[in-house]
Amino acid sequence: VQLQASGGGLVQPGGSSRLSCAGSGRIFSINVMGWYRQAPGKQRGLVATISSGGTTNYVDSVKGRFTISRDNAKNTVYLQMNSLKPEDTAVYYCYYKNLISRQESWGQGTQVTVSS
Repeated sequence: VQLQASGGGLVQPGGSSRLSCAGSGRIFSINVMGWYRQAPGKQRGLVATISSGGTTNYVDSVKGRFTISRDNAKNTVYLQMNSLKPEDTAVYYCYYKNLISRQESWGQGTQVTVSS
């Protein structure tokens, strides 16, 4: 499975940005897609995930500000980020997991910088 992320860039504090990630290849219908992020000097950590059935999961620090969604017909996952803070600055990685085979794939990462 190949993942192609887009979006991100430089955003002012309090602003919004939207990330997209399109999957291609042998995508199994029962899966989880989502986003992780890695700030400089820190480990990669969960941001949000969404299952093929629509179940969502968020890290506490983004609840109420970020919304994850997906279009199963397009094998695409989105991350709408509102009320962005400087601490949201990181490289954001798209993620896919086949829930049957446990196979995982990662996208190339897209930079989100929140700064005035």
